[in-house]
Amino acid sequence: MKEAYAVLVPRGYRIGDWEVRRPIATGAFGSVYEARRTGPRTGPHAGPRTGSRCGAQPETAALKFLPTGTGTPRRLAHLRELVDREVTLHRRLSRPRLIRMYETLTVDDPAHPELDGATVLVLEKAEGSLSTLLTAGPRPAAGPELLAQICEGLAQLHRAGWVHGDLKPANVLLMRDGSARLADFNTAAELEGTHAYSPAFSTPDYTPPELLWSEVGVRGRQVRPSADVWAFGVLAHLTLTGSFPLPGGTPSARRDAAAAYARGSDELRLSSQLPPPWRDIVCACLTRTHADRIGTEALLRRVAAATGTTCHSPLPQRLRRYASTHRRRTRLLLGGMAVTAAVAALGFGIGSFAHAPPGVRASTALPAAVAPATYGAAELRTDRGVPPSYRPLIVNAAHDCPQPEVTPALIAAMLKAESDFDPALSDPAKDEYGIARWTPRVLRYWIRADGEPAATAPVPPFSAAVSIPAMGRYLCFIAPNLEPSLPGDRRMLVAAAYRTSFRKVNTTGGVPPEYRDYCARVARYLKEYTPAGRT
Repeated sequence: MKEAYAVLVPRGYRIGDWEVRRPIATGAFGSVYEARRTGPRTGPHAGPRTGSRCGAQPETAALKFLPTGTGTPRRLAHLRELVDREVTLHRRLSRPRLIRMYETLTVDDPAHPELDGATVLVLEKAEGSLSTLLTAGPRPAAGPELLAQICEGLAQLHRAGWVHGDLKPANVLLMRDGSARLADFNTAAELEGTHAYSPAFSTPDYTPPELLWSEVGVRGRQVRPSADVWAFGVLAHLTLTGSFPLPGGTPSARRDAAAAYARGSDELRLSSQLPPPWRDIVCACLTRTHADRIGTEALLRRVAAATGTTCHSPLPQRLRRYASTHRRRTRLLLGGMAVTAAVAALGFGIGSFAHAPPGVRASTALPAAVAPATYGAAELRTDRGVPPSYRPLIVNAAHDCPQPEVTPALIAAMLKAESDFDPALSDPAKDEYGIARWTPRVLRYWIRADGEPAATAPVPPFSAAVSIPAMGRYLCFIAPNLEPSLPGDRRMLVAAAYRTSFRKVNTTGGVPPEYRDYCARVARYLKEYTPAGRT
């Protein structure tokens, strides 16, 4: 359990004119750090500039490190494609509602092979994201104004001939004045006529039904601007009501509901808290087929009418006041190490001020009329000794991850192997504590679903309510980072990586010999906890 960041960059590291100060966010393929401008550097790892500077540079910026110099050929080709997409869009487009890129750099530092060759995007630094705003409190007062700005950003993208492809709260950044910017363009695609080709991944909650099981060709998945319009409808409903417009307690359940809705066998479940003008807007975005969906320009006009805004209008006074207040509230929230109810996902790039894997939420509430002892019985046996009080935590931690390997039975099996379900476990010799045997310096990155890591490592003891959701997030981060060609049961590869790291498992080509006994125990408990008829 050594890695939380996809790209680990030490404080004080110099690249170009910049010095790394602190981590901001991470995703499966790269990491973002705050940096300050210190002036030109010559010598080791100065790195070449691969793009022209875009005007005057600020004193602080966000550096997005994307490792394109090391790894397997397949992984490098994939990362190179994602980097090229994002850099190309930034170089071609400079719009008020898109996060700004100042320059691109390449790390030239053989002494640090994990960084050598990495592409670094120097980006405008934001104060937070819509994800953190929704975590601080549902139905924010500034929601309608922010939605108007998000819609304006989509219109700017679509007019220029691009599709974002992964619009969600985590990819909407909030600036110091409270205004919104669209960000994370590594799945963006340039239109060729009516459609474009995008990588075959996105966040299920914001993916239109026609793309959930769409055919993927050599060039990727065919995507249209209408996909962003669908995502905007979901995001608008979530921002204004605090809930999703399709039923289901997990992303996979809502994905199935979207498919049923597209077939005509189910309906939207719009909240009664949705204001009347927005009800019509959301319905126009969330049509069963892309052909029936409202166009971006018509959508922008409706949103402007609903909010009383115009394109490129000054930031409303109310929103400026809200931004100032919210910055302090967000810092207090993120400093408290709370397990939040974030409704955000990182996708496969960097889109959130969070340290959580793709699709993660922290949903620990127990539905009414469901007893803990039988919670999740279809996925986790009730007669094999899993403590009832931990069942909701285990089941929800698995449901909050879209990776198929991460199941309630796997998490329960690993907790059994790690600690025999002992929340008071203490092993100072290994610096591991609690039911999931967390090392404090690692747990600080996974203890909540949204927000910055704690300034210092948490101090044990660690409660099960903290440890189990954090385990689910970490496993969900590990799963997509394992090479697809590795032999053996993917669940055991995930378990081994939890004990060591996904890089160690990838390098070994499977479960490392020293962890085979551990994985054998996990496999035995996994079989014991899995209900009959499930695999």
